[in-house]
Amino acid sequence: MSPHLDAVRVERVWVAGGVVRVAACTRESTVACPDCGRGSVRLHSRYCRTLADVAVGGRPVLIELSVWRLFCDGSGCGRRTFAEQVEGLTRRYRRRSPLLQYLVEMAGVLLAGRGGARLLRILKVPLSRTSVLFHLMRIPLPSAATPRVLGVDDFALYADVYGTLLVDPETRLPIELWEGRDAEQLAAWLRAHPGVEVVCRDGSLVYRQGITEGAPDAVQVSDRFHLWQGLSKRVGDIAAAHRGCLPAAVPEPEAAPAQVEPVGPSDQAETPARRHAKRLFEAVHAVTGTSRSLNAMARELGLNRRTVSKYARAATWQECVRTTRPRHPTSLDPYLEYLRQRWEEGEHNATVLHQELLAKGYRGHYQRIKMAVAPLRQGLPIDTPRERPPSPRDVARWITTTPSRRSLHAAEGLRRLLEHCPELHRTHDLVRQFAAMLDTRDAAPLPAWLDHLTNSRLPPLGSLANAIREDQPAVVQGITTPFSSGVNEGRITDLKLQKRITAGRAGVPLLRHRVIHMAILRRNYP
Repeated sequence: MSPHLDAVRVERVWVAGGVVRVAACTRESTVACPDCGRGSVRLHSRYCRTLADVAVGGRPVLIELSVWRLFCDGSGCGRRTFAEQVEGLTRRYRRRSPLLQYLVEMAGVLLAGRGGARLLRILKVPLSRTSVLFHLMRIPLPSAATPRVLGVDDFALYADVYGTLLVDPETRLPIELWEGRDAEQLAAWLRAHPGVEVVCRDGSLVYRQGITEGAPDAVQVSDRFHLWQGLSKRVGDIAAAHRGCLPAAVPEPEAAPAQVEPVGPSDQAETPARRHAKRLFEAVHAVTGTSRSLNAMARELGLNRRTVSKYARAATWQECVRTTRPRHPTSLDPYLEYLRQRWEEGEHNATVLHQELLAKGYRGHYQRIKMAVAPLRQGLPIDTPRERPPSPRDVARWITTTPSRRSLHAAEGLRRLLEHCPELHRTHDLVRQFAAMLDTRDAAPLPAWLDHLTNSRLPPLGSLANAIREDQPAVVQGITTPFSSGVNEGRITDLKLQKRITAGRAGVPLLRHRVIHMAILRRNYP
């Protein structure tokens, strides 16, 4: 029935009260003393142990195992008697089989207290959430060997309280986790674990000081992602400072030929809505000249106070007629002219048009193309609303994106913007120079690039140049070496998931156990 029962002799199996019960006893053999290791066959007594095992057929299993207690005849052993243990089935003081105990522990690692207890109840193992956490915390943490390469990063525990996570980038496993992010804690850990050769970190001054104090011979690497993130933030600040130039990214609308359009029914026809608005306007303005308040007029007319206020402020009744809201710009708007051109050339298949737009950088769904060409099938024009100016965040994303990966809309908008704003044009050139250094892993142009930042007369780039100069050796290592904090960021993301599973209430010891054992579990069961 179960492989771990092969070492014992099963005498009886029956079902009582919805529980599968198994009566078994150990086989006669020589048993080694747990202290001195000497084998013994001299029996003292026999007693029965009750062990819970994994459920069978949706029913819990109890094993009633009869084991021997034996004498130890070792002259130098201080133990008089000892109980025999069955390999793979029993452990000292345990009332569960190792397989069931492992299941309880892994439920705690994966789902923590409440979630683990719910899962175990489904598996016919009733345990409280505190018991699940108790068994989780009893799992010993693996002994962490000193890594050659160390990753250091911080994370938010709650509010303004932060923690520090240490990761081995070569094995991709977390090593240690503690509350706080001060330099002394990191320096103490590095002094207690000598042998770290490379440390990957962000631009934090605190971690820089801790590494310098704890491992002065270690090579510090400033992560490329954080360098690029800091540059992108400064680009956003420059775009926000030149917000007045951003409308230049929007193309000027084409002047439509003047033509006299016939008056449509929506302009002059007396619809019920227009008659209702005219009647309310006349009624409100008939009592507006009096000295009564809005509440008094609303009670007299039987209208809402806001309605009376709206009609009283209006100069004409046409202002009170509800108009159709203009259509908001969409990601398809830059490609509408191309759609119109292809339609005039004879291509009326929406699927083919969608494939052509995908090749030009469009990332929308086919259904939007189908709806856009629907008016053309009826001989009506495509509505092309006026495009909104980009936000500073959009401009920062355009500038920091690789030119080959920019969409057609972004490339055209950025070209118009750079032609209009020399400051953003200068910023774009400096960003591309730094991107070239990262792509080629060549830090030789870095000093000259920093001088260009300082002389750019753009305060955000000047402050970035000063920050990089203070940490220039680590920045050079980040550009030229393959080491990075990518593994750290991945483990931080996993740590945030573990926090959310526990509703953010896990303390540091519980969080440490779950994060470390979860990483090991994923390694064993990818």
